[in-house]
Amino acid sequence: MTASVSALRPVPNPLEKRLITIASGKGGVGKTWLAISLAHALSRRGRAVLLFDGDLGLANVDIQLGLSPTTDLADVMSGRAQLANAVTRYDDEAARSAGFDVIAGRSGAGSLIGMGRDALIGLRQNLVASAERYDDVLLDLGAGIEQPVAILAHHGGRCLVVVTPEPTAITDAYAFIKLRRMRDATADIRIVVNQASTRREGEQTYETLSKACASFLKFTPALAGIIRRDTKVKDAIRAQTSLLVRHPECPAAQDVEALAANLIKN
Repeated sequence: MTASVSALRPVPNPLEKRLITIASGKGGVGKTWLAISLAHALSRRGRAVLLFDGDLGLANVDIQLGLSPTTDLADVMSGRAQLANAVTRYDDEAARSAGFDVIAGRSGAGSLIGMGRDALIGLRQNLVASAERYDDVLLDLGAGIEQPVAILAHHGGRCLVVVTPEPTAITDAYAFIKLRRMRDATADIRIVVNQASTRREGEQTYETLSKACASFLKFTPALAGIIRRDTKVKDAIRAQTSLLVRHPECPAAQDVEALAANLIKN
């Protein structure tokens, strides 16, 4: 199994370096919110950003941003539209120079849930090709380690694994990292601790996960950032807008801005 999946990317494309996967071992860790906020923070730094909603069958990026796309991923996979024509723009009215493109999924679309291996590989290749028009292409993938996640995450870019201080989240994040490393020993995996009560709790969560990786995988993932728990996050989601528009000065927004700066720097 490892050999067959590794063979999916025989010759890395330089454009793959522009891809950033947002993944998690389990649901409920704030992965999609983080993907949205990070896309916005990168765009505010002058980056051309595409956010792809790859949570096949449970997509909700468009809902969290209050968008009403006329074309989405289901139209692309059915052949009714090209990937480039499925882009919906999210504009930052507070900072008119910012904003990013979104390729929305479709919640409950059975055709996407049942996508075969070849279709998933083709989709990933199309996303790599799309990177020619962007500085960063963020892939918000479904939680877990199923085949769609494994195939779409199998590229030469970065993989941000989102984890919270909960023990089950740490355990599942470790499982994701283990399988990702089995498929590609050179994978660039970094950790983002979300919903930390304090920075120290975030550091302790990272230390727990990194020690497990070092002990059993002989690999220590880097810490990309810590996002503090913030009630303003739920308020922004309920308002269907970006946190960086609604509460740009709150702690979580500051932490996402720091994460974006770190990714650009490194």
